[in-house]
Amino acid sequence: MELEQRVRGLFQDSIKTKTEAAAVLAPAIAQAAEILVESLLSDGKILACGNGGSAADAQHFSSELLNRFERERPGLPAIALTTDSSTLTSIGNDYRFDDVFAKQIRALGHPPDVLLAISTSGNSSNIVEAVNAAHDRNMRVVAMTGRAGGTLAGLLGQADVEIRVPATSTARIQEVHLLAIHCLCDLIDHRLFGQEVQTP
Repeated sequence: MELEQRVRGLFQDSIKTKTEAAAVLAPAIAQAAEILVESLLSDGKILACGNGGSAADAQHFSSELLNRFERERPGLPAIALTTDSSTLTSIGNDYRFDDVFAKQIRALGHPPDVLLAISTSGNSSNIVEAVNAAHDRNMRVVAMTGRAGGTLAGLLGQADVEIRVPATSTARIQEVHLLAIHCLCDLIDHRLFGQEVQTP
């Protein structure tokens, strides 16, 4: 019974965090979706990166775009920079782990591509370097952060967007990040392909 109560408490914490985040994040998520749509309409692609659970989120996002989200539609160009173990380990070995995403961005990225940079703290060194590399390539950045935004928040320019979850728990921030990713996927599909026709 104690464990069940703990589970219910975690559900309630998650619901509370999402409810509080909804009003704060809706404008930023909508703005981020417009940036991503603009890129895709201009033959750009979306490069996504993160560490740990945020790496999983980056891969989740790219798979939803490349394959499908909730409707049948053409695949959309997105690349998770977290998946190529040979590239990641060679950069980490020959240079430094801080460069594992930045070197890929400098090789693959160009306007009108967009970087989706995910870090719950906003302080991950390799994500900071990724944002610097994206700016060097004249790419816009959509940053997903939490807490106070960290170093990442201070790097963003007027053309960029930060989706900062108003929470301190890493688990709660990641849960909202996933919901925000699903919102972005839905908004991209809606803007590019219109209202889905429901069949009876």
